[in-house]
Amino acid sequence: MSVEFFGIGGPGQIGNLKKPQKVQTDKNAEITGQDKVQFSSVLQDVNKAKETSQSGDIERAERIQQIKSQIQDGSYEPDLKKVSASLLQFLVEGR
Repeated sequence: MSVEFFGIGGPGQIGNLKKPQKVQTDKNAEITGQDKVQFSSVLQDVNKAKETSQSGDIERAERIQQIKSQIQDGSYEPDLKKVSASLLQFLVEGR
């Protein structure tokens, strides 16, 4: 919507006004009287990622518990090459 003052154009459209989109209805749902919900593929991907991360969290927690028990036993022996490589990467990249 734009407004003209004394023949001079106004500031133009104010805000982000959009026409409402028509909602598509499922004819079968109308006939049977049941509601139907469809989720976008993005939302489905997010749900899959959450499920995957939850299983990963469980595995990570188990691994942490194993390491803690090894430290308490005194049997924990980290891979010194991996530790040094990680330390060097940290120092070089500044992470």
